[in-house]
Amino acid sequence: QVQLVESGGGLVQAGVSLRLSCAASGRTFNTYAMGWFRQAPGKEREFVAGISGSGGTTYYVRSVKGRFTISRDNSKNTVYLQMNSLKPEDTAVYYCAAGATIVTMSNLRVDYWGQGTQVTVSS
Repeated sequence: QVQLVESGGGLVQAGVSLRLSCAASGRTFNTYAMGWFRQAPGKEREFVAGISGSGGTTYYVRSVKGRFTISRDNSKNTVYLQMNSLKPEDTAVYYCAAGATIVTMSNLRVDYWGQGTQVTVSS
């Protein structure tokens, strides 16, 4: 069993940066690919970024490529999402997730979800 706890959300103005963190319990953290999803009101949950267990492979949805960076520290059982140049359309609840691979998570096949953290970007 893996528990995921996100932190770092908030209300910010467009153009600034924010870093989300996700702390995972358990001793098998590095065996999971990790990802960040987001869901805006009235929209489907969207896979935003993913990282392999070793951290050597990453994926970004086109709308955040070049602005967001996903990283992980396996010694701390933590995954991060650095979000730069935030836009109002980035407003959503952001969820941390653990799964078998980046590809499976991109198909919403997730083993564990966090509770979500709200990110609101004002114009």
